[in-house]
Amino acid sequence: MAITREQVEHIARLARLELEPAELDRAARELGSILEYIEQLQALDTRDIEPTAHVLDLVMVSRPDQVRPSLPAEQVLEAAPESGEGHFRVPRILG
Repeated sequence: MAITREQVEHIARLARLELEPAELDRAARELGSILEYIEQLQALDTRDIEPTAHVLDLVMVSRPDQVRPSLPAEQVLEAAPESGEGHFRVPRILG
């Protein structure tokens, strides 16, 4: 599927990207290639293929939580620009 330079300009504008003329031409070619590949994929019969979230079986490989010693809260708060009542004080961001 061909994509025009004008379509790329429109997409770039929506994405707030500033592209040089050469970049527009290259993006048009690359997006066209991607769309052609998607057309090929759409032609495949996938009725008997079960939907998956990932093509590989994934296993969580994170370590178990372990309690470890840390710095005392008072020592950490001493290094803070502002603290009070055992907490960091930060500028208000919500009205």
